[in-house]
Amino acid sequence: MTVKEAFDGIQQRMAENPAKLAGMNAVFQFDLTGEGGGQYHAVVKDGTGAINEGVADNPNITITMSASDFLDMIAGKLNSTAAFMSGKLKIKGDMGLAMKLQSLLG
Repeated sequence: MTVKEAFDGIQQRMAENPAKLAGMNAVFQFDLTGEGGGQYHAVVKDGTGAINEGVADNPNITITMSASDFLDMIAGKLNSTAAFMSGKLKIKGDMGLAMKLQSLLG
């Protein structure tokens, strides 16, 4: 799976299950490094979500990690808490949103 395919899947899951996004209004910036990486952002507002390539103007939270670790996390091979504790996942911004990240990605 590529990073683009992973984000396409996230977009589809957000559309299929808007209840997971209810009450969340935030912009999540993803800076994925290494081979196959890139910059994406998710705009979540009023029960809807949209994935866009590139850098968001004013993200509430920025998640930085390698593209391979991101793909492992999406596939369930890497626990997000363990990734954060080991330094594989870096977060800048609203830590409360980091806790909601799993529902966005899952």
